Amino acid sequence: MNTTDNSPTSDSSSSDLVSVAELQNQLYDLLKQLSPERLRVLADFAAYLANAESETATQELLAIPGLLERVQHNQATPKAQYTSWRTLRSDV
Repeated sequence: MNTTDNSPTSDSSSSDLVSVAELQNQLYDLLKQLSPERLRVLADFAAYLANAESETATQELLAIPGLLERVQHNQATPKAQYTSWRTLRSDV
């Protein structure tokens, strides 16, 4: 388990959601106490963390064999060959 990964998952329990809400409230309260200079530093650090998380996710996707080729192939498929999902599924 990656202890530095704080990304939300689909199986988050309600206690996890409560802790996220508590952390967000705590951060909001602390933000109000910071000087503009410190807010700028914090914003830069938050952008760095978001970028690092995005990069990690990208690397995980690129590690899937053949995924990039399949995506590129699907992008090259003419839209005329697409079928509306509504014609395929009537139970949704």
